[in-house]
Amino acid sequence: MSPEAYLQMAETEAEHWWFRGRRDVLRSVLRSLVLPSRARVLEVGSGTGGNLDMLAEFGSVSGVEMDETARRLTAASTGGRFDIRAGRLPDDLPFERERFDLVCFFDCLEHIDDDVGSLTRMRGILAPGGKVLVTVPAYQWLWSAHDVFLQHHRRYNRATLAACAEAAGYRVERVTYFNSLLLPLAVAVRVIDRLLKRERSSGDATPASALNALLYRVFSAERHWVSRGSLPCGVSLLAVLTLK
Repeated sequence: MSPEAYLQMAETEAEHWWFRGRRDVLRSVLRSLVLPSRARVLEVGSGTGGNLDMLAEFGSVSGVEMDETARRLTAASTGGRFDIRAGRLPDDLPFERERFDLVCFFDCLEHIDDDVGSLTRMRGILAPGGKVLVTVPAYQWLWSAHDVFLQHHRRYNRATLAACAEAAGYRVERVTYFNSLLLPLAVAVRVIDRLLKRERSSGDATPASALNALLYRVFSAERHWVSRGSLPCGVSLLAVLTLK
C-alpha cells in the first residue's frame, strides 16, 4: 500500500465500523477453530497493528510487514509488545526457522502479485496441524477507486480463492463470503463513485458517529453466522486452510 494508505489506516482502524466489525467476525471464527491453548500466531501483512491485540487473545503473536512506516506506527501504538519483522512475500520471509499454529492473511493476499507462491511459502513455517486463515475482498466486478488506492492486484470469488489455495498445496477446510448484509450498500457506493468519476472512494473515511455505529452493529452481527456456517455472497471472503 502507499504511505498515505497506511496513515489513513492508523487513524481509522480503532473506530471505523469496517475494521471493528471485521475484528469481531475474525474473533468469532478463531474461537471456533481447534488451536493450542497458547498458539503461536503470525500475521502476514500486519499493517499498522490493528489486529494484534485481538490475535493475542489466542496466543503469542508475531508479524511480518514490508512497510517501514507501518512498522513504526505499530511500535508506537503497541509499545513494542509484538515482534514485527520486515519482510516481503514470497521471496523475503523472516521466521523461517520457526513454526506457527496459525498464519493469518487479513486482506493481504490481494496486495501480493504472486498469491500462490506466497501461500506456498507459508507451508514451511506451519506447525503440524497448523491452519491458515485468509480474508480477501470479493468480486472483481466490485473493483473501484478504493482498490486502486490500496494497490490491490485483484479481488476474488469463492472459486478463485479455493483454486489459489489448492494450487499452493492446501486443503480448503471452509470458505465463505461475509460482510453480506451490507453488500447492496457497497454496490450502490461503487455505482455512485463510477458515475461521479471519483478518484477516491466515498467510503474511505470514517462516517458520522451514528452511522458508523449502525454500520458496525450490522457488520458485527454476522459473527454469529460466519463462525458456524457459510454465507452465499458478500463484500469479502474468508477461508480456513490446512495442509493436505
